[in-house]
Amino acid sequence: MQEKPTPFSIKYWSDDDKPREKLVHKGKSVLSDTELIAILIGSGSRNESAVELSKRILASVNNSLNELGRLSIKQLMQFKGIGEAKAVTIAAALEIGRRRRGEGLLKIAKINSSKDAFELLQPSLGELQHEEFWIVYLNNANKVLLTSQLSKGGLTGTLVDVRIVMKQALELGAVALILAHNHPSGTLRPSKADKDVTQKLKAGAKALDIKILDHLIITQKDYFSFADGNLL
Repeated sequence: MQEKPTPFSIKYWSDDDKPREKLVHKGKSVLSDTELIAILIGSGSRNESAVELSKRILASVNNSLNELGRLSIKQLMQFKGIGEAKAVTIAAALEIGRRRRGEGLLKIAKINSSKDAFELLQPSLGELQHEEFWIVYLNNANKVLLTSQLSKGGLTGTLVDVRIVMKQALELGAVALILAHNHPSGTLRPSKADKDVTQKLKAGAKALDIKILDHLIITQKDYFSFADGNLL
């Protein structure tokens, strides 16, 4: 027997208030973040509508979609009313949004400042729960030739192979590099390992007349620049 909708159900709402109908008739831009998440969830529970459940989820991350995107499937499933299927749907939708933003930033063809480099790399690094080390390869006009992940995991000198970096640079005809890695903890202070890896790559690049223009430590909303901090 099909379960009857409870008084909390969106089915009882007027069409103007139902998220799906609102999107169809008024456009996606008029919907709140809560309503968009409610559409992904589809349904709530006997005691809570999809919209109320969405409000509760967003409240737990200070109403930040960026923070929501950092939650794992397991963390999302800790909310009553969110099973694996709904958690996967939420995670997939937020990942699509992240990639869409990244595609737009690929149009940044030239790096003129540390902020440009941050804007280019933040979508790839800012929300990760683990450390990754990336290289941006540039030509003599500081135009981006390639952005590439070098390593994944804790940053130590053993994870950074200078030969791989320089081989790639020579193949691309790159004359300058920007180094970058993320700090999932949110701290922007460079560690001894960060400084050691920077010097290791700088020494290897110098032998081939390739410049290291910067090394960025990236967090979700901010960054630290070795160049701006006079640490290169």
